[in-house]
Amino acid sequence: MTAFPPQTVSGAQRLRPIFRILLTLLAMFAIAMRPAMAQSILRDAETEALFQDMMDPLLVAAGLQPGQVRVHLLGDRSINAFVAGSQDIYVFSGLIEAADSAEEVQGVLAHELGHVMGGHAIRVNEGAKTATGISLLSLLLGAAAIAAGAGEAGMGVMMAGQQAALGKFLAFSRVQESTADAAGAQYLSKAGISGRGSLAFFKKLQNLEFRYAVKQDDDQAYGRTHPMSGDRIQALREVYVIDPAWAKPADPAIEKRFQRIKAKLSGYMTEPERTLRKFPESNTSIPARYARAYAWHKSAYPQKALAEVEGLLATNPNDPYFLELEGQVLLESGRPKEAIPALRKAVAQSRSQPLISATLGHALIATEDPGNFAEAEEVLKTAVALDNQNPFAWYQLGIVYANKGDQARAALASAERYSLEGGQSGLALRNAETAMQGLPQGSPDWIRAQDISLVARAEVERERKRR
Repeated sequence: MTAFPPQTVSGAQRLRPIFRILLTLLAMFAIAMRPAMAQSILRDAETEALFQDMMDPLLVAAGLQPGQVRVHLLGDRSINAFVAGSQDIYVFSGLIEAADSAEEVQGVLAHELGHVMGGHAIRVNEGAKTATGISLLSLLLGAAAIAAGAGEAGMGVMMAGQQAALGKFLAFSRVQESTADAAGAQYLSKAGISGRGSLAFFKKLQNLEFRYAVKQDDDQAYGRTHPMSGDRIQALREVYVIDPAWAKPADPAIEKRFQRIKAKLSGYMTEPERTLRKFPESNTSIPARYARAYAWHKSAYPQKALAEVEGLLATNPNDPYFLELEGQVLLESGRPKEAIPALRKAVAQSRSQPLISATLGHALIATEDPGNFAEAEEVLKTAVALDNQNPFAWYQLGIVYANKGDQARAALASAERYSLEGGQSGLALRNAETAMQGLPQGSPDWIRAQDISLVARAEVERERKRR
């Protein structure tokens, strides 16, 4: 073994680990401030209609207009919900599975609305800014100490500073959560919705904490983003039990629809074998048939799925969501022509609900019959006019335009699609520029292509700088 002489370490070399720590800390706060958006958004006409009907009384209670805040469903089995942007609430599918009633979900929505009204998704930068300031100061002081030769003292200063910064940020978060709890209770009261569901759901969260041995003493509260569930339950109970709405019965229509949605979601998200055990064929209720229909469809047994749909339609032959499911099973089983009558009726019964209309447009195109393309264009244009946030509808409309030989509008439809899909700014830009070359300059479509081009170009430039 060869021995080398000891190396001297310069001040600059001592500082390199400090900058690595700084970058790590900044990344930590960036992650803390950014909601987890990797999960897929689940879109379903019936679910979105129920969410809006559950949300609107709370919006009115908060002084907003119905429909002003949208609720999105994420395909994630975690029990969670959060606010992103300024007026969008995201609910995890696991929360719906865990809830036993619509009132429990409304309690969560009321809490998240408290975050919306408090501007917490925007103000989180204030807490992070204060915490980062503490952290940066400790890093600079620690770096100076290390450069001067006091390595252990310098590291101690930095570690204490990081702990103080994190504690400051978490304390800021806990204050926001408590404020949202109080605001949510106020909105439930004004909407005439009992707080029983809210308390029941918090109790579920506390039971999870017990299951995972999360300590409930005050010493553990320091490192939490939320107040302890026991404290929240106690504070809210004092408010809810004296509220006039406490003893008010739940809305039976909303609760009935919620049980349908919950079973439907379970059938979609859960393994078919588990669904069929939970909902045996002896159970002929609407929620059970809904769940089994999805389980059989996922298992590639379309006839069994259609048999369950027939049972649903026997209870209400004009239910647009039962008709939509029939069309979906037929379409995804390679029978688009047979799916069209059910989907046409579903569109009519739902007053051209855009998601259902998009499915009808898909079925019409999938027949590969040129005679169906004019109808497909009509229903898809209606779909994107009512809901322009559906990339699949734009994709289908692009197929129609390309089939007509209208390459400019096909490119515009593709640009719309890619602008909605994360990480596709380059494709959105190229298609928008192609559309502008073939559209009359100054026309509404040309202006829309230009708008997409400007936004996409700016995003491409930001991505280039990040790289």
